[in-house]
Amino acid sequence: MPNMETENSNVSRAEEIKVLANEAFKAHKYGQAIDLYSQAIELNGDNAVYWANRAFAHSKLEEYGSAIQDASKAIEIDPKYSKGYYRRGAAYLAMGKIRDALKDFQQVKKLCPNDPDASKKLKECEKAVMKLKFEEAIAVPESQRRSVAESIDFHSIGTSPSSSSVPTQVALAPVAVAVVAAAVMLVGTAKPVVVVSVLMVILVVLGAYLWGSCRGSGVFTKRGIMDLDVEPQYSGARIEGDIVTLDFVKKMMDDFKNQKCLHKRYAFQIVLQTREMLQALPSLVDINVPEGKHFTVCGDVHGQFYDLLNIFELNGLPSEGNPYLFNGDFVDRGSFSLEIILTLFAFKCMCPSGIYLSRGNHESKSMNKIYGFEGEVRSKLSETFVELFAEVFCCLPLAHVINGKVFVVHGGLFSVDGVKLSDIRAIDRFCEPPEEGLMCELLWSDPQPFPGRGPSKRGVGLSFGKDVTQRFLQDNNLDLVVRSHEVKDEGYEIEHDGKLITVFSAPNYCDQMGNKGAFIRFEAPDLKPNIVTFSAVPHPDVKPMAYANNFMRMFS
Repeated sequence: MPNMETENSNVSRAEEIKVLANEAFKAHKYGQAIDLYSQAIELNGDNAVYWANRAFAHSKLEEYGSAIQDASKAIEIDPKYSKGYYRRGAAYLAMGKIRDALKDFQQVKKLCPNDPDASKKLKECEKAVMKLKFEEAIAVPESQRRSVAESIDFHSIGTSPSSSSVPTQVALAPVAVAVVAAAVMLVGTAKPVVVVSVLMVILVVLGAYLWGSCRGSGVFTKRGIMDLDVEPQYSGARIEGDIVTLDFVKKMMDDFKNQKCLHKRYAFQIVLQTREMLQALPSLVDINVPEGKHFTVCGDVHGQFYDLLNIFELNGLPSEGNPYLFNGDFVDRGSFSLEIILTLFAFKCMCPSGIYLSRGNHESKSMNKIYGFEGEVRSKLSETFVELFAEVFCCLPLAHVINGKVFVVHGGLFSVDGVKLSDIRAIDRFCEPPEEGLMCELLWSDPQPFPGRGPSKRGVGLSFGKDVTQRFLQDNNLDLVVRSHEVKDEGYEIEHDGKLITVFSAPNYCDQMGNKGAFIRFEAPDLKPNIVTFSAVPHPDVKPMAYANNFMRMFS
């Protein structure tokens, strides 16, 4: 009898804690909600709702690996619990695993055949899978792929009537995908339509190759794709010659602040000049800060342009005397990602030693396709720029070392001990991030509060403890690890006995997290970190994820 009473008491107490967890979730206190759901699970681990709710909270913190684990547990407890499949499908989708997501949403539809929301999400997921199949069908093998950047000469844009702008294959392939995708959306996904659609794609792409071959150079003339002459009535920022000046950058930022666009001719110049500089850098860049000088490290800015302007108001513009390192994840989520990346790239062109840029996990095709940057670039510039940015992101360095003592990386450390700085320098980074290995772990890993290593809560990379951090620092004669990659309530967090600092520079992330932003100023020679925090500033009424695909906006 006492056991029965205890069990009933635990069930009642678990329900009370669940109510508190739900309130924390509604207040956007997702970490607190996870802790409370965990307490409820300890008291009553056979309740599928607790697991599914905790999965949802993990997803809000972008901990999709943990979300999948919790949702799977909910399904194990109750195979007919539709929300378990729903939460897992959404987490798979956020990781880009669209086919896995489709299976879960098919199950949701099976369990809830009359639910219009389930039907809508399944339909969108089917469209996403179909689009993926089309893209795979027309994908050019890596060995045959031509560089978009190398086909563009910005000097000739707007001056020569026959200047080359973009490869025929690159220009036509997206058109083929768009035409076919539109046909599928209008007609449906019946097998005859799919067969005809695939044939259409093959014919268009083959025609592109044949036409390109016949023309010799395999490129469109300028007249064939767009007129990039700078029109007399264009009143925006202009670059005179090859030199990007401070006056130009200030004018461009002011235009962006007022939601005006930069002419494509100048956007090409900025991106191509930045690519040339980044290509020449090693995968691990050494930064020297002279005695008496300072250096600023910023974390994720995620398309929050107006908060970037606030950083510059608080800390000054990048220059030789006021250098910055932006530690990855410049784009996605926020809907002013293009303004962010063009501003950072323009400063790099203006003063290469005044700004350093490191790759984050969101500087990749797979993330940009899901979280908005690809759609934003396509909307504000063109398809050509989508491919161009993807190429340039592959040139970004993976890590930096300040004065031989401070190691700065977007994500974190490694699944094995003994990794030396020379191993990082030797990484061939000119590719999309792999799903395992040193490059993957640099971009994706996170610290954990207990020793050793564990599975990643994100589903990619790993979690590492303070002992891993200490051994890496000792092996490489370093003092400190600075990384980003995670939202922190105060904009930063000091962990691993003071040997690791997380810095995150996107306040009120996605307009809902309520967090502060932060940046770190290091003063040479002691390089003692001085952390500055700041709050979000207002921005125009354009919601985060405004340019993400329809399916992702359903879950944002």
